[in-house]
Amino acid sequence: MTSGSTIRVLVVDDDPLVRSALGLMLGGQPDLAVVGEAENGRDGVAKAAELRADVVLMDIRMPVLDGLEATKQLHSAPNPPRVIVLTTFDADDYVVGALAAGADGFVLKDTPPAEIVAAIRKVADGEPMLSPSATATLIRRVRTDASADRAATAEAKLSSLTEREREVAIAVGRGLSNAEIAKELFLSVPTVKAHVSKLFEKLHATNRVQIAMCVHDAGLV
Repeated sequence: MTSGSTIRVLVVDDDPLVRSALGLMLGGQPDLAVVGEAENGRDGVAKAAELRADVVLMDIRMPVLDGLEATKQLHSAPNPPRVIVLTTFDADDYVVGALAAGADGFVLKDTPPAEIVAAIRKVADGEPMLSPSATATLIRRVRTDASADRAATAEAKLSSLTEREREVAIAVGRGLSNAEIAKELFLSVPTVKAHVSKLFEKLHATNRVQIAMCVHDAGLV
């Protein structure tokens, strides 16, 4: 997102009360604009393209098309919006499923409004955002599922990186922002962003969390 620009938000949830509450909560923010609503994943995918949404708040359990499949479809399109999965459930399968589908964030619906707003801004700027419970779930799953095969697969992916790209990947795996990586590696922020874009391409990742998972699987952090 360009500094000072308005973040266009689409709310996708089958509960009209949730859509209304989110609309009221976000409507008072000067840098956010709720450009539309959808009651199921199929309509959400269509409206995201039609309304040129920057960020989609996506429920998981919906009729017609659920949020995970809708997220996959959004991320298979050119120039996809950022997706924050916003749900009442923090079960392991939902967290990992959402990230595997390409979600850029996972936030529980009972998260304080100020934190949801902050998550939207962060994700719009290209940074991942996970609720504390989702982060704990992800770490637990990575530790539990870690195996020689996963490590070998991750290391094979990382072998295609240049030394500098590898350093940036490890920094992403440590959860550093672009600005923090730039300061630590003595690079400009645009240069870091260019390296991260290259990581998406080489590691076949759709978000920073997937880069971090690859680095964790390889045992580098």
